[in-house]
Amino acid sequence: MNEEILSFVWRFGYYESVNLRTDEGSHLSVLRTGFKNRNAGPDFSDARVRIDGVDWVGCVEIHVKSSDWFLHTHETDPAYESVVLHVVWENDKPVYRQDSSLVPTLSLKGLVRLSVIERYNQLVQEDEEIPCSKSFEKVSELQKFSMLDRVLLERLDKKGEQVLNLLNANQQDWEETAYQWLTQHFGFKLNDPAFLRLSQAVPLKIILKHRNSLLQIEAILFGTAGLIPGNPEVDQSDITSLETSYIIALNREYKFLSAKYRLQNTQMKPHEWKFLRLRPAGFPTIRLAQLAVLLSKSNGLFSSLTSPKTVRPMHELLNLEQSEYWQKHFQFGKISKSKVPAMGKDAINLLIINAVVPLMVAYSKNRQQPEILERAISWLSEIPTENNRITREWEKLGMKVKTAGDSQALIEWFNNYCSKRKCLDCIVGSGLVRS
Repeated sequence: MNEEILSFVWRFGYYESVNLRTDEGSHLSVLRTGFKNRNAGPDFSDARVRIDGVDWVGCVEIHVKSSDWFLHTHETDPAYESVVLHVVWENDKPVYRQDSSLVPTLSLKGLVRLSVIERYNQLVQEDEEIPCSKSFEKVSELQKFSMLDRVLLERLDKKGEQVLNLLNANQQDWEETAYQWLTQHFGFKLNDPAFLRLSQAVPLKIILKHRNSLLQIEAILFGTAGLIPGNPEVDQSDITSLETSYIIALNREYKFLSAKYRLQNTQMKPHEWKFLRLRPAGFPTIRLAQLAVLLSKSNGLFSSLTSPKTVRPMHELLNLEQSEYWQKHFQFGKISKSKVPAMGKDAINLLIINAVVPLMVAYSKNRQQPEILERAISWLSEIPTENNRITREWEKLGMKVKTAGDSQALIEWFNNYCSKRKCLDCIVGSGLVRS
């Protein structure tokens, strides 16, 4: 038994309610179970119960044992003074408010419909990654698509909050926030932390002063990243005379610009960048070169990312072909056997999905302009679905994954409900338990 299933039983009334009495012997009628609280404080707010003919409006707290009240130190928290009913599985200790009045307690042990408990246990103890996979085909399409819509909005809201947190750290500077957020996602997960750190080490205002020189932007980025040969920690054994002109130019520009903007103390270490298990076209060196091209051609990064009415201009903006050197090399001194490709369609779509759309969601929320959110969602419907292990698992269950909106929703569903066995918070899971 746990609090999750007890909250579920209380919320949907899966207990014998005829001639219900509190553990103190008072007649009890549940007029309203209350609203589940997602924040700190009692589990349910605005509940309404009738005890011996007197109506009480307040909060309901759920525990496996009544003594958990003291284990969680609720007796010292004023927020719990509003609890009008303590719902537990087992009452092993009376609970009093700070004014010494007894908190009425309802023990559900012996009152709960065991079939609900059995179905819940079967679900959460299932070995499959998606717990309801064996019963999924029995679930109505309405429940499936209701959950799909819900988790997509949850995912967008969560990512939007991350952008807003970054915005707060940047003193409400949208341009700097857009620059840092987009740069972070040039790491394509594996190198996200390094790209974010780089963007925070090199402010956008420095980059903008050198928009007319791609070489200087490359020098600032590669130099601060700690990747230009000449740094004693960078292996120079494979560097030939063919490389020297470009590398000498980068070193010269970085030495001057780092001194001018006092960037020496922010220089990163080469080991912070991950190359293993990446295709050469996805190496951080190539992504940095492509980022430099974007920063050199973008006039107002934030507006470029959020103002287009359709997703097509975004594809054009992010269709980035790196400079000549990086078309022939995937690392310093490592000549490629074939031309290193520009930013591919899949990579562009991932940047739109993971960077641009959340930025639009955050801006919509910050400015209270829901039409921007609607535009962001419509962009997801125009982008093909992501193909990964999670989407393939859902396709096995018959879910049709057609757009990026679908795949983003299914990733959220899998990661935050299925993997965590939060079946009772899931429309599909809770429906199976109730059935």
